[in-house]
Amino acid sequence: MDLEILQFLAAPFAASLILTGIHAYLGVHVVERGVIFVDLSLAQIAAFGGTIALLLPFADHDPHGPHAYWISLAFTFVGAAIFATIKSRRARIPQEAIIGISYAVASAASILAMSKATSESEHLKGMLVGNILAVSWGEVLHTAVLYAVVGAFHYRFRRQFLAISMDHQQAERDGLNVKLWDFLFYASFGLVVTSSVAIAGVLLVFCYLIVPSVAAMLYADRIGPRLAIGWTMGTIVSALGIYLSVQLDLPTGATMVCTFGLVLILMALVRPLFSRRA
Repeated sequence: MDLEILQFLAAPFAASLILTGIHAYLGVHVVERGVIFVDLSLAQIAAFGGTIALLLPFADHDPHGPHAYWISLAFTFVGAAIFATIKSRRARIPQEAIIGISYAVASAASILAMSKATSESEHLKGMLVGNILAVSWGEVLHTAVLYAVVGAFHYRFRRQFLAISMDHQQAERDGLNVKLWDFLFYASFGLVVTSSVAIAGVLLVFCYLIVPSVAAMLYADRIGPRLAIGWTMGTIVSALGIYLSVQLDLPTGATMVCTFGLVLILMALVRPLFSRRA
């Protein structure tokens, strides 16, 4: 690649590193909580909010404008409140069932809403795979600051978040206000997802969240090593996916999603060669 192409890819790669940093960490919590599709569901709810914004006259029909962002965020906070409320050891309906239903309904509602908007096919494609190559340095900086604040918040209250993620019932017995901390987790999680979907799309955001965490679980049990493996994998796959999409002239989001899948399969195949877990 020549220097001009490298300069063009610098902002997308920086954005992918930021996505890797926050999502690999959140993915550890999601996997431990057993709510694998919460990211996909909240991302789709955020996308539905953005679609509703396109129908509002004051939003200027701009899917990347401030109105679309804040409406998406409001929808995501509603989803976060629902997911935090239904989590209980006495609940008759599994939380994952509600998450799956929310995803299906939000997806269908988005399709219905887009049927009343112009350029609905392009908007649907954008929601699913995004267009990370179009990210600007301004968006990268804004996202980095936002995720740094969320990361600092999670670090400050890591004891509460980890206690609930690792053993929800024990946290309840210890007197922790589980519903409050669950809401704070899902609300901060939704804040990240809303911003990430606008950059990378629903499918790629889901991969950033789940795939590095699942791959890390193949090789490590402790949180520290799992984060290190997840961050390393996310960085390598981001660079490889962007490189392949440019060299082969393929859609970047879809190429990165497939690259995540292929690298995960490769890591699973070579796992038997490692006799000890970290």
